[in-house]
Amino acid sequence: MTQTLKHIALCILTLWTTELFASPQMPDYVIFGKDTIATYNLILEQYLQRQDTESTEQLFGLAFREGSSFNCWRGYQAIYKIENDSLFLVDIINCGELRNGKIDKVQSTQKIKAIFGEKLKNEKVHIDWFEGYLNFPLTKEVLRWDGVFYRIFEREKVITISGGLVENVADYDNYIDDPKRIDRRDKDKISDLLFKELKKAKWKNKNDFDCSEKYLVTIDENGNVSKVRMLLDDEEIEKFYDKDEFNFCISNMLNALKHLKFDIIKDKGRPISEDIYIEIWIEDNGRIKNWTR
Repeated sequence: MTQTLKHIALCILTLWTTELFASPQMPDYVIFGKDTIATYNLILEQYLQRQDTESTEQLFGLAFREGSSFNCWRGYQAIYKIENDSLFLVDIINCGELRNGKIDKVQSTQKIKAIFGEKLKNEKVHIDWFEGYLNFPLTKEVLRWDGVFYRIFEREKVITISGGLVENVADYDNYIDDPKRIDRRDKDKISDLLFKELKKAKWKNKNDFDCSEKYLVTIDENGNVSKVRMLLDDEEIEKFYDKDEFNFCISNMLNALKHLKFDIIKDKGRPISEDIYIEIWIEDNGRIKNWTR
């Protein structure tokens, strides 16, 4: 892999996770039946990152060097089509071109041919290397979003692809709403709920252990609080905490939260766990403050 491509691949994999560069990205599209549906699955990129060709670098170079907008860092959008139970790439367009209602087919074909060469047949390329999923929203409600591209919808259609062929099509409900459990739809509200429970715990102790720290609280696949860890690496923990103090803080956190039962969230029909960030400050009198940002 050449240096330019390595740099671009690194950008794709890392820049989207930083607050400095993160912004909502324009989706790709899949023509499925009579519908053209937005999809947040990076399919073309998986192919491009494996290539070591001048044409690939030029495509990426165009995306990153010639005025790409913050909501379309790639500089292009891809349009796919499912036809005869096969997945095809049919267009590579400029950002927002489909929304404007007109596609430059000549330019699109040139881009595809530059990348795929003889694989372009009848104005489309069979994506026979792709293994994975395409998911489409069946509702507007978004359960989780990484702030950039990836979304989990409350209800969605999932198409399983293997070797570019459709293996399965199924609709999923990704949220189990149990009236006996705590609502989990709004992730931003969960840290406040956790803090209310932590206020009930006793933080003043005879050893003067100070648990003021940043933590990640894990809500597991079953909706239970199963783990608490400090947002520090092993070297930092060893530097700032002795063993007894560390164990006291983790145990106190977990004991205060482990009775909580949350609704279950799924991704493509499979239950998932997630980490909730929370930062607390303990005053000398044992009073706890919520410093979560």
